[in-house]
Formats: sequence, structure tokens, C-alpha cells
Amino acid sequence: MKAAKKRCAWAGMSDPLYLEYHDEEWGVPSHDDRHLFEMLILEGAQAGLSWSTILHKRAAYRKAYDGFDPERVARYLKVQEEFGSFAKFAWGFVGGAPIVNARRSLKDVPARTAESDAFSKELKRRGFKFVGTTIMYAFMQAVGMVNDHAVDCFRYRAGSRPATRRSRAGSRARR
Repeated sequence: MKAAKKRCAWAGMSDPLYLEYHDEEWGVPSHDDRHLFEMLILEGAQAGLSWSTILHKRAAYRKAYDGFDPERVARYLKVQEEFGSFAKFAWGFVGGAPIVNARRSLKDVPARTAESDAFSKELKRRGFKFVGTTIMYAFMQAVGMVNDHAVDCFRYRAGSRPATRRSRAGSRARR
């Protein structure tokens, strides 16, 4: 008999969509502007709701946002024009590589960091809404800019390489 995979405590075990999200998407480094835009919108929408609710409404969000086409959103497009891509801008806040943490449990995961503070502040300065530091930290985790899988989770080592944990706040990508 096969042993069950050890997962992060937040992943739960009953919702197949939630498990698939944890096992295949959350924490995987993404440099795709369309995916980053999708996650930015979903993380902002999630404030006050459960992530499971958002996952179940994801198809409707995709339809409402024309497949998360960033060309339809002027502020997002301006960042793309300035930096070449939203990915280059976003990944600049972590020095271009994932920050790999060694969290033992959910209580060890912070709600925000210096990097998410800087990211949030810069987005707000550019006119973005629903991009507070807690939302931005959740975004950074979701798109693999930060690896906060628990060290005993089977996904911990997948998809990211170790980086030093020194603060990279304010080290935005340069043109």
C-alpha cells in the first residue's frame, strides 16, 4: 500500500481542486505575464474569502477578465512597457530567484515580509488597488517567488533553487 503524500497543512485533503492547486501550481516559479496577472487578480479577490471559494470561481474570473489578458488593463500594461514584462518587474523584488524558506509549520509563515512591503508600496504608487503587503506575500508564494512549502511537504524541493534569505526589498528589476 502506497503511503499518502505529505503536504502543507493548509492544503487540506478533501477538495480535489485545492489539492491539485497545491500539488501542481502553488509555489511553482512563474514568469508568464498572463499567469502572474491572473494570480494578482485572484489574490486580491481572495481578501476576506477562502482560497477554495476563489478556486471554484476561477473559470468565471478568467471569462470576466478575457483570459487574464494584461493588454486590457492599462496600469499593468504600463509596467510591462517600462520593464519589458510584468514578470521582470515582479521578480526584481526577490533578486530574480525564489527565496527558499525552511518553514516547519503554518505558524512559522509570516503574513508579510520586507519584500512584500516594497512590492505592495511600489504597486500602490503606480495606482494598483487590492495590493496590500499581505496580498502581495500570498501572491509571491503562489507564483513561486517565495517557497513556503513546509519542509516536510513533498513539494518543498520541487521547482525552486535555494537563495539566501537576506532582504532584497527595494531591489526592483532595472530596465
